[in-house]
Amino acid sequence: MPHPTSDPVVQELVRRARAAQLSRRQLLRGSAFGAALIGAGSLAACSGPSGPGDGSGGTLRWANWTYYLDYDEETGDWPSLNAFMERTNISVEYFEDIDDNKTFIAKIKDQLKLEQDTGYDLIVPSDTTTVRLVEQDQLLEFDRALMPNVDANMIDMVKHASFDPDRVWSIPYQAGMTGLVYNTQLYPKGVREVSDLWAPELAGKVNLLTEQDDTLALIMLEQGVDIEGDWGDPEFEAALAVAKQHIDSGQVATVKGNSYTQDLEQGNVWAGMCWSGDIAILNEEAGEEIWKFVVPESGASVFIDSFSMPRATQAFEQAHELVDYYYEPEVAARVAEYVQYVCPVAGAQEEMAKRNPELAENPLIFPDEEMSKRIFDMRSLTAEEDNRYTQAFQKVLGN
Repeated sequence: MPHPTSDPVVQELVRRARAAQLSRRQLLRGSAFGAALIGAGSLAACSGPSGPGDGSGGTLRWANWTYYLDYDEETGDWPSLNAFMERTNISVEYFEDIDDNKTFIAKIKDQLKLEQDTGYDLIVPSDTTTVRLVEQDQLLEFDRALMPNVDANMIDMVKHASFDPDRVWSIPYQAGMTGLVYNTQLYPKGVREVSDLWAPELAGKVNLLTEQDDTLALIMLEQGVDIEGDWGDPEFEAALAVAKQHIDSGQVATVKGNSYTQDLEQGNVWAGMCWSGDIAILNEEAGEEIWKFVVPESGASVFIDSFSMPRATQAFEQAHELVDYYYEPEVAARVAEYVQYVCPVAGAQEEMAKRNPELAENPLIFPDEEMSKRIFDMRSLTAEEDNRYTQAFQKVLGN
């Protein structure tokens, strides 16, 4: 097998560059709340529950991950979201508040439990977290009849989930891969497999991810585990032991959520684990290919992040309008061109061909048969396993 990063298709993921005076991360660092107040008459971050009023289209509060929506550095806003607001007269408060699933849910767990306003009408947790919210009856069902684009355009890859077979609690927004990354300038030797992260010259320069499923899935794949199959405590403990060994030894410098990208930028981390689309954006902002994304030879794990509605939302209709809007192929292609994660919308590839023909052929955005064979979906944990494994993982992290 050729080295994954020698593939010109993969290289295209990180080749594009934009000339920009203000980086997205610099903008976020200047915001105390991480909130973007968008549109004429947008509400303050401390505003109350959303809903229609004064004859307008109402307001909507949306919590998402960083780097997960098309962004214009020159204007400092999100073009697709602006177009949505102009079309619908709905004002959107957009928050890049999700750094990792568990810390985000921990901030709103009491409100979720009591069915009180969480401060958000739409959230985008990973399916591995959404399953727990569904089990605890903390989400509203979507009315699929109000979202014709979703019904018509959702791709087969994300259409069903074991916890939500008809996708009524979770509407996939983006999917992607957990893989490896290295700094081509600071560590040109590169990495091809998880075990390469344990090289002596990388001591204190490695990151892992706080998402337990993602970090341990990569380790388990190298250990020969079928992560989609009937694995259990022995396999979990073997993978956890590897993570613990290298965290305790100091080989691993940080274990973070989305903020791991800052350590990459600052040169504190030379190699580690990452989420596929992040690396494209880092290189775009740098104006050159500094970091390489690697699909490990033993495989990568896939994740799906989905729109969900907390039960206390007061923007039910507005949430449906926004979700359905992002299932329009032209809109989905615009988002995919920026975020470069797996697009869940059928027809977006054809629209991408008009915008960016090379990206339309990128299997990391529109997976082909060959790429599909190299990505694996970690089986869903039971609530008991999730609680026990989380405690064990957090103990290893020193929490």
